[in-house]
This record gives sequence, C-alpha cells and structure tokens, in this order.
Amino acid sequence: MSNFDLQKTIPIIERSLDFFRPHHLELRQRVIKIFIAILCCSAVAYIFAERIAQLFIAPLFSASPLVYKLVYTNLPEAFLAYIKLALLVGIIFAMPVVLYQMWMFVAPGLKKNEKKFIAIVVFWATLLFIGGTCFSFFVVLPKILAYFMSYTSEGLEPLPKLGKYLTFVARSLITFGVAFQIPFLVVMAAKLDFVSPAYFRQKRAYFYGAIIVLSFLLTAGDFMATALLAIPLFALYETGVFLSRLFNRKKG
Repeated sequence: MSNFDLQKTIPIIERSLDFFRPHHLELRQRVIKIFIAILCCSAVAYIFAERIAQLFIAPLFSASPLVYKLVYTNLPEAFLAYIKLALLVGIIFAMPVVLYQMWMFVAPGLKKNEKKFIAIVVFWATLLFIGGTCFSFFVVLPKILAYFMSYTSEGLEPLPKLGKYLTFVARSLITFGVAFQIPFLVVMAAKLDFVSPAYFRQKRAYFYGAIIVLSFLLTAGDFMATALLAIPLFALYETGVFLSRLFNRKKG
C-alpha cells in the first residue's frame, strides 16, 4: 500500500473507531451490570443452596424407590457443587436484568414506537424464560429421570453424584428457559433486519427439523419427553413467525 493510500485509510479507521467507541463503552457498562446482577443473585442463592438442592433432588427420589441418597467422592465436591448450583440459579434469577440490559443497549437506536415494542417483547421474553424453566422442572425433568431410573434393579444400584446431578438439573432449567425464547429471537431477528420475516416462513421445515433434533438431544433420547418439548417449541416458533409478520408487514 502506498503512503498516499495509507494517509487516506488512517483517518477512515480513526473515524470508525470514534463512532464505535461510545457503543463499546456502553456495552461494557451493560455487561458489568449484568455481571453484578448475576453475582448478587448467586450470593443470595448460595444462602439457600441447601434448600434449593433439596428441591432439585426431590424429583430424583420420586423417580425410583431404589434411589434415596446422593454421594460425593471428593472432600470439596459438596462445597463446589453448592457454589456451582448457586451460580446457575443466580443466572436464572438474573435473567430479567439480563434481558432489560439488552433492551437498554438496543433502545437508543430505535424509534419511539419500536422502543415500546421492544419493552413488550422483553416482558414476554422474561415470562417465556420462567415458563421454560417451570416446564422443564415440572414436566420434562420427571420424565427424563423416570426414563434413566428405569434401568435400575435390585442388582443394579444407582449412585448419582451430588455435584453432577445438581449441575444437570440447573443446566436443564437454563437450557429450556433459553429454548422458550424462540418467539423473542424470531421477532428480534426480523425487527433488527438480520433476516426478513418471510425467511422464517420459507425455512419452516428446516427449523422444525432443528427443533426435533434439539429436543431429542435435550431429553437424552426419551421419545415422550422429546414430544413434550418439541410440540410447545413448534407453537412458540409459529408465534414468533406471526409476531414478526405483525410488526414487520412492510418487510414481510
């Protein structure tokens, strides 16, 4: 590159950096607030970690009469398990703050009516996340545990480890909560011009296939649990498609 081209390129780069610098600083502030919210929620969750652990363990004991205790094989495992449990539960309870900070980061670049729309979407996204976690704990988790415990017998005694089991339950809650964000993601992708609303209608078969595969993997191959997860995800996907058409009629 010649000196003349370099002299013209450097000012362009500098102007670009000046343009993105305020957004970068704001993004950092939003991330810090999200981190603080998760930290505070995790600290509160750790205070009640033993009660939360008992709540999470109850479905396992109900799944099989042969399972009446959990074990840990390393001395610090129980302590670390409660720390990890508190962190994952903290993420769950901090999710409304996470969604709000995401909205506040996007809102300055939107019009007044779009800001109102985003606020509504974030509200429903929070409800969807809560609905996903509840659906996971009260519907899917008992089915999965019953499937896994069906292999137990008098000659085959399961000895689930405390840390791995609690992590499994907490991750399942977060995974299903995020999976229930499909309408939110569909609407946001169309609203922010990442894709057109018509794209989700045209590629419906591919997304349905992806939902089935995801549901199968999340439920560890239990066909009944796969159906219990896939069917509501289909409905949520169609809800997202409908809302994206409703709010993006000129683009669809």
